[in-house]
Amino acid sequence: MERVSFNAYGHTNVIGSHKTTLEITTEDFLTRQGTCIVGVRCDLSLRDIGEQIRHLAKSPDTEIVLRLRVRDMEEEIRGRGSPGLTYSDPVSMVTRTSSYECGRTVMVRADKAARDLDRSFIEMLRDDETVVTCELEYFSE
Repeated sequence: MERVSFNAYGHTNVIGSHKTTLEITTEDFLTRQGTCIVGVRCDLSLRDIGEQIRHLAKSPDTEIVLRLRVRDMEEEIRGRGSPGLTYSDPVSMVTRTSSYECGRTVMVRADKAARDLDRSFIEMLRDDETVVTCELEYFSE
């Protein structure tokens, strides 16, 4: 098992209604059109993740878990690795319920998208000062 931890922040415009994706970004702004974005000002990008984890992410046998914590609440998103995951994007991390792959994709076949998060969790993310403690774990079978 490999693990990487980082922080992101809430934003007034968090909506969390997208039905197939969930995104965390290093950008410090968010418009109302970004319905999948649940965290901004992330202090880690996919491009910053080390080679060992990148290697694990390329295997369909790897289970990838993203945990998001705010105060006493936690959300967990589980998905899979895939050969096309490059982790090359310097801005966005996107979990996808589909099998679509690009440089922004952190996992495919995720069991949750932004709209599946608890609404009270999303409400906390609408505060610019909310710190979101994030953790990615990689389990190789």
